[in-house]
Amino acid sequence: MQLLTVPPHLDATPPTSGPVTLPHCPTLGGVDEEKRVMEGDSVILDSDEVKSVSVTEGDSVALDSGLTEVKYDDWIQWWFGDENIVIAEIYKLFNLIAVYDEHPVHCCGPTEAVIRLVLSALVGVATVLILVYDIRSRRAERGQAHIHTSGGVDEEKRVKERGSVTLDSGLTEVKDDDVIQWRFRNTVIAEINKPADSFTVYDDVPDGRFRDRLKLDNQTGSLTITNIRIKHTGDYERQINSVSKRFRLIAEKSVIKGYPVTLDSGLTEVKDDDVIQWRFRNTVIAEINVTADSFTVYDDVPDGRFRDRLKLDNQTGSLTITYTTTEHAGDYERQINSVMVYFYLTVIDKEMTVKAGYSVTLDSGLTEVKDDDVIQWRFRNTVIAEINKPADSFTVYDDVPDERFRDRLKLDNQTGSLTITNTTTEHAGHYELQINSVIKRFWLNVFVYPVLKSVKAGDSVTLDSGFTEVKDDDVIQWRFRNTVIAEINVTADSFTVYDDVPDGRFRDRLKLDNQTGSLTITNTTTEHAGDYDTNYMRTYFLLSVHDEVKSVSVTEGDSVALDSGLTEVKYNDWIMWWFGDENILIAEIDKQFNIIAVYDERADGRFRDRLKLDNQTGSLTITNTTTEHAGDYGLMIYSAGFPSKAFRFSSKAFRVSLYDPVHCCGPTEAVIRLVLSALVGVATVLILVYDIRSRRAERGQAHIHTSGSA
Repeated sequence: MQLLTVPPHLDATPPTSGPVTLPHCPTLGGVDEEKRVMEGDSVILDSDEVKSVSVTEGDSVALDSGLTEVKYDDWIQWWFGDENIVIAEIYKLFNLIAVYDEHPVHCCGPTEAVIRLVLSALVGVATVLILVYDIRSRRAERGQAHIHTSGGVDEEKRVKERGSVTLDSGLTEVKDDDVIQWRFRNTVIAEINKPADSFTVYDDVPDGRFRDRLKLDNQTGSLTITNIRIKHTGDYERQINSVSKRFRLIAEKSVIKGYPVTLDSGLTEVKDDDVIQWRFRNTVIAEINVTADSFTVYDDVPDGRFRDRLKLDNQTGSLTITYTTTEHAGDYERQINSVMVYFYLTVIDKEMTVKAGYSVTLDSGLTEVKDDDVIQWRFRNTVIAEINKPADSFTVYDDVPDERFRDRLKLDNQTGSLTITNTTTEHAGHYELQINSVIKRFWLNVFVYPVLKSVKAGDSVTLDSGFTEVKDDDVIQWRFRNTVIAEINVTADSFTVYDDVPDGRFRDRLKLDNQTGSLTITNTTTEHAGDYDTNYMRTYFLLSVHDEVKSVSVTEGDSVALDSGLTEVKYNDWIMWWFGDENILIAEIDKQFNIIAVYDERADGRFRDRLKLDNQTGSLTITNTTTEHAGDYGLMIYSAGFPSKAFRFSSKAFRVSLYDPVHCCGPTEAVIRLVLSALVGVATVLILVYDIRSRRAERGQAHIHTSGSA
């Protein structure tokens, strides 16, 4: 007879003789001997001890389970004989306690019964040790689900700071008897109790870090975390009734090869009892032990790749890797005391920038694809193009992930390079090229055109945030030349203008719309001209503030030249000409992107075949002018190409007026001008007649004087 404690996932039927083989056995602990085994393999436990029990016929006998208490999730079975007949069991989870005393018991003679009893007892003892340990270990794992120093999770999700992530419940619909809990480091942060019709988020626990950041889907039970910071990364657990799943949120960081990157500790100051460790692929590379007054970087491990590249901030515990290479890409862990935070660092081989609407080519680096090459292009881990030369296959998948690449991908069958045409901001991000086993990473920036704004000095101008209403979890920052000048943090109920930065030029001039997040600048001066943007980068603005407008007159049909004031366009200059109250871009030169263009179809086509742009100076000529070309023109000259790198910005304003030498005025003005012209003509005739007669009279008098003298 044998006692068998079995969790539901294991077969409850042991062998009847010989060594005991238990399939799918977990690692043992707390026993005399450990045997480690991979899942799916087998383990053999040698039968080296048998517990003999003797009893006089007619008396009672007790077979000891070895337990002091049956736990809530224990399943205990007693079985008997060659046929492994279950004669008693306890299964606490199902509130089952039963004996099955109707089974036949006269199975064998006394000698065979003793032998079988010995073997059964041996198997029972071994099985009890294994399976009770397994069940209690699982209980302990549930209680310590927040401590996972390596592995131990079902799904990993990478998320960028300030981004959002949804942890999927796996349900399409919450059932009437479902109880769902979401935990972060063993603290319940959200709960659905359908029988009680309760749907709750506990966003003020454990320390308010989730306040206004949790959204619970009442239909599916999925949990969304918004506006993520480093302190929100780590291990989460979802429990639906008795079934659990563990998630790990990993902070994703990207850096261009050769540039430094800082992995944030999440602390503002290291405390006196803190012990901080930074690990790269499970190897300690930096450590702070405040108690021991120790601040150490181990830059010679694991293979010297970090040598002279690690900088540890002794105040905050943050770690900086200087001059990154592709060898530094991978998984990092930060442990502060017992709390873990996880990072994944991507090192980009090449950063590229393209203007929206233009094409860009991601270069494979090959001159020719070889016969055995297999090449894949991926966008955010989704394959978008592939060359399999052995299979003679050349394919673009332009309908994935959401058709953003439809009819925009061109694959060079000779070199494997990939061209994206008619780019939009949706095409910005991380691309990977894999040639056989070698991976190369690209980062593509898609540069949207700015909104051009022009205002007369002293007037006000409003920069639109792009929102109709600020949401509960929004954090909006306005920047001027990369300096924050205004901020809305709805979670903190904070609406702030920093009008004393960068040098007080905005003092008492900034007004923030608390509903839409738009920014108004009042009483503008030329100091306020330049680039503005928000952290959402929905759009950005170039503001021209002019205190002088140059008037230019031209006869209709003639040409007019608007002078840029430059003698030469520099390699990093961006020159834009705009027209009208709507600041319509009609011409540009951008040396960095090799763009020299006139947009003569814009503004209702009035400039068609009439615009000429001087490639050397950037000046603009309008030919064959008509009255439609009269109005305001502006010039913006922007150096370095990007707002954060701008070091020069200038602007000019022109007002062009035209006149017709024939059809110059209305009928009334024409009559007046005709009368005046007639009067001028009569006066001119009278003067000339008088002048002629006077001269004739003078000649006559001169003749008389001459005769008299003779």
